[in-house]
Amino acid sequence: MIRVILFAPMALLLASCGLTPMYAGGSSGAVAQGLGQITVSDIPYRSGWLLQGELNQRLGNSGSTGGAIYRLDVRLDDELEGLGVLNDDTVSRERRTLRARYQLVDIAADTILIDATAGSDAGIDVVSSEYATIAAEQRALENLAKEVADQIVTRVALELRTRGEATKPASAPE
Repeated sequence: MIRVILFAPMALLLASCGLTPMYAGGSSGAVAQGLGQITVSDIPYRSGWLLQGELNQRLGNSGSTGGAIYRLDVRLDDELEGLGVLNDDTVSRERRTLRARYQLVDIAADTILIDATAGSDAGIDVVSSEYATIAAEQRALENLAKEVADQIVTRVALELRTRGEATKPASAPE
């Protein structure tokens, strides 16, 4: 009972400040509907294939272009560099960096709605087993693709939400 009393004022404050959930309305909400109308252009190489799959999963589409209103174009830079050189000139640590420059394009108007970048990096220990090192490099790439996809979809969702609010009539209830 004490929890309800302590948290009730906080809930009232949040409700009164006009904050609304980004995904209000669930799968029938404006943001979810907008995300479902995005097609992702092909992204070359394995890193691109991974990122494209993660994006399609988050956008809730199967990669088909039917009914798409928006197109997401992505250019990737996947870099693996050696760090921590030992006395015998072997590398003891690597850093994998995945950077994406992406554009959200309104297909009908042929205008760019978003032109932004996203990226992340991961450290990898180089061990005596070559197989283990390669597996760690691949796992790092998979994790980075997930992180970059999250960043891109969050930014796109914010843009769609802003556009949805801008086109909403002033008298429409929320």
